[in-house]
Amino acid sequence: MPAELPIDSMLLRIFIGEGDVHAGKLLYEYIVLKAREKGLAGATVLRGPMGYGKSSRLHTSTILRLSMDLPIIIEIIDSQDKIEQFLPILDDVLQGGLVTLEKVRAIIYRSSAKNQQMVY
Repeated sequence: MPAELPIDSMLLRIFIGEGDVHAGKLLYEYIVLKAREKGLAGATVLRGPMGYGKSSRLHTSTILRLSMDLPIIIEIIDSQDKIEQFLPILDDVLQGGLVTLEKVRAIIYRSSAKNQQMVY
């Protein structure tokens, strides 16, 4: 189970292609499952409807130019130490793409018992 998320956290953002694979698995799935295995606080995969990278080749989901390799962004958040410990895993699996790191202030909202009551 992931530890509590510190208020002063680090956001790891990984930009790859939808069709990228590693060890017979979609790369974004592999990375998220590895982050979970390592106990990182949270991960989200976002699919971009349009984008381009180093090659300037446009990837888009429009009907006329249907791309087989849409942009994928994986966001992982945890303490700076845990994110830095995770980076060597990316070194082993990324063949291309972009990785960014930024310090973030994490504010977690949780429902209280009072807010969970139904009001009619």
